[in-house]
Amino acid sequence: MVPQPKRKHSKGRRDRRRAQDALQPLNLVQCSHCGEMRLSHTVCPSCGHYQGREVINMDKEKSK
Repeated sequence: MVPQPKRKHSKGRRDRRRAQDALQPLNLVQCSHCGEMRLSHTVCPSCGHYQGREVINMDKEKSK
């Protein structure tokens, strides 16, 4: 015998649990330097620029 719940969970409790299940679309913005789509508030993975300046030297990163 499998244990059964003593009381039914209310619709509100069920729906509050399921509120986290919806998938959110990614917030993509266009890089001002190369034009590639990237996540906002992150360094561009293709050119290494963030807020108009080079943060990561991509030539050095590609040679590794």
